[in-house]
Amino acid sequence: MSSKEIRGLDVPADVLDLDPERMRELGHWVVDRTIDHLATLRDRPAITERTYAELAASLGGDVPRTPSDLREGLGLLADVALEAQQHGDHPRYFARVPGPSSDVAILGDWLASGLQAVASSWGGGSGTTTLEVVALGWLRDALGLAPGSEGLLVSGGSMASTTALIAARAENGAGVLYLSDQTHSSIKRGAVAMGWDESLIRILPTDDALRLDAAALREAVEADVAAGLHPSVVVATAGTTNTGAVDDIPAIAEMARAHGIWLHVDGAYGGPAALVEGRSGIRGLELADSFVLDPHKWLFQPYDAACLWVARPGALERTFAMHPEYLADAQGRDVDLSNRGLELTRRARATKLWLTLRTYGLDAIADAVLRGIGLAEHAESVIAASSDLEVVTPASLGVVTFVVRGLDGPAHAEVAARITEDGFAAMTSTVLRGRRVLRLCTINPRTTTADLDETLDLVVRTASDLRE
Repeated sequence: MSSKEIRGLDVPADVLDLDPERMRELGHWVVDRTIDHLATLRDRPAITERTYAELAASLGGDVPRTPSDLREGLGLLADVALEAQQHGDHPRYFARVPGPSSDVAILGDWLASGLQAVASSWGGGSGTTTLEVVALGWLRDALGLAPGSEGLLVSGGSMASTTALIAARAENGAGVLYLSDQTHSSIKRGAVAMGWDESLIRILPTDDALRLDAAALREAVEADVAAGLHPSVVVATAGTTNTGAVDDIPAIAEMARAHGIWLHVDGAYGGPAALVEGRSGIRGLELADSFVLDPHKWLFQPYDAACLWVARPGALERTFAMHPEYLADAQGRDVDLSNRGLELTRRARATKLWLTLRTYGLDAIADAVLRGIGLAEHAESVIAASSDLEVVTPASLGVVTFVVRGLDGPAHAEVAARITEDGFAAMTSTVLRGRRVLRLCTINPRTTTADLDETLDLVVRTASDLRE
C-alpha cells in the first residue's frame, strides 16, 4: 500500500503550527498583557465573579468545527475567563491564603511551558530533574530539615500531605492517625480517600493558643496503646490556616519518637517563615519524618507547586516505584522523580522555583516573608487601637483575626462578603471556638500599610451600614 492510499497522510504536517513570526507577535502580546495585569492590578477588583450564563455567553456556543481568530480568542481568555476569578496576587487579597507570584518565577514558568518541559524520569528529563533535586536541596538546608531528606514537587498542599500519608502508612503500618481540630481539612479528606479507617482517625483538641495540645495527644496515644491499637501518624502544623498558629513540634516529636509514630508537619502556607530566624516560632523541623510547603503561597511562585520532603532515604521510592517494560529505556539512572509519587507525567514545576531561588537568593526571599509577618503585626496594632474593632487572635505568620465590637457573630460573614463584592479588597470570615470572626492574611509583599488601614476602615464603615 502506498502512502498516498493511507488516510490522513494528505493532512499537512504543519496543520497545528503558526507561522514563526505570527507566534512571535502573539507571544509579545501575551507578555505585554501579563505585564499590564501586574501593573494595573492594584486599581482593579481583588475578586471578579460572574454567573455561568454570563461567562458562557462569551466563552461557550456550538462546538467549534472551523477556525476562528486567535487574537480574539486570546482577548477572551485575558479579559473574560482569566479576569473572572480571585486574584491571589492582588495587594489587597487577604482571603484564605494569597498567591503572590514574583516576576522572575513567571518568566521561569513561561519558559518551561514553551519548551514543553517534563520531569518524570532521568531519561525523559535529566536537566529538569536536576533542577528539582537541587531546588529542593537548597530549601531543605535553608529550612533546617533533616539532612538527606528526599522530596519532590506536586500540585499543592493537599496532594503533598496525602502523598506523605501514603508513604507514612507504607513505612509505619496502618494504625491510628492523630490530627487537631485546626489541622487543614484536606489532610483528613486525603486520608479517607486513600482508605484510612475513619474509626482510627482522632481529632484532638487544641490549647488556648489553638495549637495541638501535647497533653491531649499523649492521653490519646496511651489510650490507643492500652486498647491494643497501633499509633501510626501524627500531624503537626507550622502555620494553621485559621490563625497562623504553630504547634509545639519538639514536644510532639518527643511523644512521637517514644511510641514510634511518624511525625508529619504541614507547613503548606506557614513553612517559609522558618527562613526568618527568630520571628516565626517554628522550631524542630529537623525532627519531622515528612514536611510539606507550598511555594505558590509564601515563596512567590505561580500556581501550582508544593514541596514534599521525607526524612527516611528511599521511603518514597519504596512506596511508589514501578518499573513497567515500556519505561525501561528511560528509568534506572540517577533519579526518577515519577517513582517518588503518584504522578507519572509531571510538569517541570522546579523551573520557576530554581530560577527564583537562584536569582533573588534566600536572603531576599526571607525579607519578603518577613514583610508579610510585619504587615499582620501592623494590622493587629491598628485593630487594637480602634474603638470599633477587637483582636481575637494576635498576628502570627501573617494572619490576624478580629471582630467588630457589638456586631453579631454571623454578621461578620456579611461584612466580609460585602467588602469582597465591592472589589476593593478580598477577605473572609472563619469560626474559632464557635465564634464567627474576620481574618486577614497579609503575605503579599506588595501590600502596603495603607492598603491595610483602608481595608480596616472599610470594615468599620461596612459594619456601620449593616446596623442601620
